[in-house]
Amino acid sequence: MPLSQPVNRRHIHTRQIDLRGYEREDGLWDIEAHLTDVKTYPIENRWRGQIDPGTPIHDMWIRLTIDIGFEIKTIEAVMDHTPYSICGDVAINFQRLVGLKIAPGWTKAIRQRVGGVHGCTHLVEMMRPLGTVAFQTLYPALERRRREANDRVAAMADTETMARTGTNDTAPAALPPRPAPKPPAHLNTCHALAADGEVVRQHYPEWYTGG
Repeated sequence: MPLSQPVNRRHIHTRQIDLRGYEREDGLWDIEAHLTDVKTYPIENRWRGQIDPGTPIHDMWIRLTIDIGFEIKTIEAVMDHTPYSICGDVAINFQRLVGLKIAPGWTKAIRQRVGGVHGCTHLVEMMRPLGTVAFQTLYPALERRRREANDRVAAMADTETMARTGTNDTAPAALPPRPAPKPPAHLNTCHALAADGEVVRQHYPEWYTGG
């Protein structure tokens, strides 16, 4: 349901952030963010003169191209509108993120490379939700790989059983330990996906820990 009815008020500012994920035909993924800031009134800017209502103060884009392992292969940062003429000078610094993986410590790693005077506050702020969108985008492929891996484990178990019992005209043989199935990566990452909760009981019963 929507928010409650507000008191009478005047619209001052709008920030919009659009985050999208794409699967490319070459096996990689593009994760993009677009940020705009606009005012409802004109403002004077030393470098741009008057900025009219609805004209972006900030208009910025960033695209990460990543592989299935969440490693950044290429990155592109563009600043179409900024409040200062030199803001765009740091766009090139975001190339320092190439080779970085979206993983625990992601935000800290970003700030180490393009934080403070070496980057742009707004582009850096968008990197955290970009990590979340990357996971949402790659999730179907990751889930497919997880299922395939678990199927391979099950197949290995069948082979192991046949080898140890001599089934299918094979002599009993010692086999290396088989890997354990892997749980979904998003288990226990929020209230809804608690391992002892109803959602996990229904969707991932093999990983359910409730009573």
